[in-house]
Amino acid sequence: MTQLPLTLGALKQSPFGAPARARRTVKDEIRQNLLARLAAGGALFPGVVGYEDTVLPHLVNALLSRHHFILLGLRGQAKSRILRALTTLLDDAMPVVAGSEINDSPFAPVSRFAHNRLAEAGDDTPIAWVGRDQRYVEKLATPDVTVADLIGDVDPIKAARGGHLLADELTMHYGMLPRANRGIFALNELPDLAGKVQVGLFNVMQEGDVQIKGYPVRLALDVLLCFTANPEDYTARGKIITPLKDRIGSEILTHYPERVEQGMAITKQEAWAERDDRPLDLVPLVAEVIERVAFEARKDRRIDHRSGVSQRLPITVLENVISNAERRAVQTGEARITPRIADLYAALPAITGKLELEYEGELMGGATIARELIRRAADATLRDRVGPAAMDDVVIWFDAGAALQVTDEVPTAALRAAFDTVPGLSAFVDEVGLAPAGDAAAFAVGCELVLESLVARRKLSRSESGRYGAADREPRRRRGSPEDDER
Repeated sequence: MTQLPLTLGALKQSPFGAPARARRTVKDEIRQNLLARLAAGGALFPGVVGYEDTVLPHLVNALLSRHHFILLGLRGQAKSRILRALTTLLDDAMPVVAGSEINDSPFAPVSRFAHNRLAEAGDDTPIAWVGRDQRYVEKLATPDVTVADLIGDVDPIKAARGGHLLADELTMHYGMLPRANRGIFALNELPDLAGKVQVGLFNVMQEGDVQIKGYPVRLALDVLLCFTANPEDYTARGKIITPLKDRIGSEILTHYPERVEQGMAITKQEAWAERDDRPLDLVPLVAEVIERVAFEARKDRRIDHRSGVSQRLPITVLENVISNAERRAVQTGEARITPRIADLYAALPAITGKLELEYEGELMGGATIARELIRRAADATLRDRVGPAAMDDVVIWFDAGAALQVTDEVPTAALRAAFDTVPGLSAFVDEVGLAPAGDAAAFAVGCELVLESLVARRKLSRSESGRYGAADREPRRRRGSPEDDER
């Protein structure tokens, strides 16, 4: 690896000292690196899934336009992941005046400290190097964030020790924004920031100056400002000061996965699935039902759409499902971890904790709604593959008084034998191809899927203990149920 120059004189003689590179701003740096990545092809932001045709084109345009921007979206829509991925568009290393608190450029210093040091040492000024990850500063906006936190404050101790006046810039203790100079500053939940702090942020964006306790301080910062917010909070009157909103160049809307396949890809990428002791056999049907729980929740009228249903729901559900299957494998002595649909009921805590309920939902209870979501997800998965199949033989057998106990405690072989006792169930699973031939785990999941679908259609019932039986034929109508959609 080539030795990086450690003095200003050596820096001037290196490629880093070329005028086109030495004088460019952080927005120009990101723009040039983004253009190079576009020319090379491939993924622009690895790990960001489902935004290729929607969010990312707007983000690319904002960066190429050298805009400050805001990402508007509900929780769990990868806003923070996108902001953190911006660091991949920065150079590997950046030269700064050694000892500078705000990443002063040796060629365009901002602080009094850097100006003084360059004037004293000239070409012998020591140079330090800052990596791309150190050039990203992120802050969660809360009502108690102050101008001192974000921008800075006068430090009387510095003034006393250095013999400076309080109005001298050398007495200033820099906040998070100046320390992000020549980098990226990300502020999450912008509407929660107090109005007077927003004014200070606006002054830095627009004029490059700010008043600290009545003393004007000039901060010609070079920074890319990125924000996130909930759309409802951002548009509410009084949440954002108008001059600040007007200076944000691009407003980019994020969204939840538009297709189940996209959601499954995100969940697979983010969930902790591989365990140390036993290999995992995750049947695709189980993964799809888990993902569809979130999709069903996002359209359920008993769940608050203003809060959204985070993509973390299927991620944590999958982790809980795998853990429950892992526990079963240990207890039954099975060599592999084979999650089943019954394991979703053991993951209810991972569902209920992610749902913000409306009034009717609060009356019913989160656990009741979560169970309905699991059944509706199973029904949607089956309908997607075979359509509205009747499965009359299965229903008739249960209507005749038969019952079947299916728990998450029994091994796969015993479960397969139990499903074989239900007339027409095994034949239906084989006929529609819900499981590959000879795959006992997938076959058991296919049988569970059929029974859960029938419960969702109110043709069968399922107790909390996992006992399938004849359905209660008395009509019941609940808002947000599949019956409402069919009416």
